[in-house]
Amino acid sequence: MQQKTAAAESNRTECLQEAARLAALASYKILDTPCEPGFDAITRMAAEYFRADSAGLGFADESRVWIKSCWGHHAREIPRANSIFEMVLRENGPVVVPDVANCPSFHDPSLMFHFIKAAFFAAAPVRTPDGKILGTFNIFANAPRPGLAADELRTLETLAEIVANQLELRKLRATLASKPVELVPGTAHEWPSSTDFRRALERHEFVLYYQPEVDLCTRRIVGVEALIRWIHPERGIIPPLAFIPQAEECGMILPIGDWGLAEACRQIQTWNRDHAGNDTLRVCVNLSARQFAREGLADHVHSLLLEYGASSRQLGLEMTESSLIPNMNTAVDVLAGLRALGVSLLMDDFGTGYSSLNYLHAFPFDVLKIDRSFVGRMTQGEQPRQIVRTIIDLARALGMDVVAEGIETPEQYHLLRQMGCHYGQGFLFARPMTAAEVGRLISLPGRILPAIEEPRRPAKLSA
Repeated sequence: MQQKTAAAESNRTECLQEAARLAALASYKILDTPCEPGFDAITRMAAEYFRADSAGLGFADESRVWIKSCWGHHAREIPRANSIFEMVLRENGPVVVPDVANCPSFHDPSLMFHFIKAAFFAAAPVRTPDGKILGTFNIFANAPRPGLAADELRTLETLAEIVANQLELRKLRATLASKPVELVPGTAHEWPSSTDFRRALERHEFVLYYQPEVDLCTRRIVGVEALIRWIHPERGIIPPLAFIPQAEECGMILPIGDWGLAEACRQIQTWNRDHAGNDTLRVCVNLSARQFAREGLADHVHSLLLEYGASSRQLGLEMTESSLIPNMNTAVDVLAGLRALGVSLLMDDFGTGYSSLNYLHAFPFDVLKIDRSFVGRMTQGEQPRQIVRTIIDLARALGMDVVAEGIETPEQYHLLRQMGCHYGQGFLFARPMTAAEVGRLISLPGRILPAIEEPRRPAKLSA
């Protein structure tokens, strides 16, 4: 009993410390911002002084390390899990690894540096004046080294202190009108707060359910859409609409979204291992507007694909028009980077945005997903059917595939087939289900679902 109490108290202390660290990080407003000449000069100087092949400066939030400055390599962000930052935070001080290949901390050293192919590295913490670790200042070499002498390590720590001083100057120059994001536990009065979300991540309470996407002609499962659920120990299963808006408001949507991306890639790896011949199954993940405001998103996705050995063609990223429009220029650049990786890009809820047609040429989408509201009204008259038919024809003209959402009746299914819609998803085929249940479905011969009965009154299309 005493051990459990001590463990709970230790976990609570760690949560409070992390919340305070994140609050300090937010106050500097350094995430998702361009590289700055002042920091670039320091990383370049470090690389030259230590005769390193590359040097970098990164800051870590809940789920990723944002590369603020780099010399000799090019990456914008990497996942925080198993990162150098985690090692420095754990040691609460500098870390030197003379030979990455023989370092016991890495279960697979080849995956540690997805962009920085280093054999040696040293890292010093970048701290606030009261000692909170915001990030790390790192040097890398392509070949193993004996290590760093005591005076060399002090020099690296001094460079990290220079970075910290630069941060303080930036903070002093910030406008008084801007207020830091409040992340300290206990400040929110409505459930769930940022503390609730952070605790749920730590306790692995979030899970992904998956809803199959089906070839309407063959009924073959071609992919699945990942849908998040919160399995709360007291409140039970909580659907996303009950907590995603609050996560966006309190700033926790980013780590939750990053968790979902990593979990989807891990699941791809598992299905590839357990179900031979399923390396063509695509797993689609919904991304938030905040994720699309990050210039380093493509780097992050690339890193996850490498870590889990997943093919880019097996990952689809879904976004709504409303998540793209607020940051048009950034969105175009981010989507171009994702397209270069080879992942599928899907516009979700197509037709509900006021300017969807205007932006189709600007955004390099592969798939349009017809909003369920249009599919549900198709049997109510010719005008709703005409809207769906127009979307299908538009996509065909632009060389895009179409997925119809919310198919619930045989009549809707047969209407869509007659219109030339190739893919769909909905309760008619399968409800969202656990990964284990999906595993049983994709074990069916050819991944083909049972036949759909003809509607009692055959659907007819007007000319």
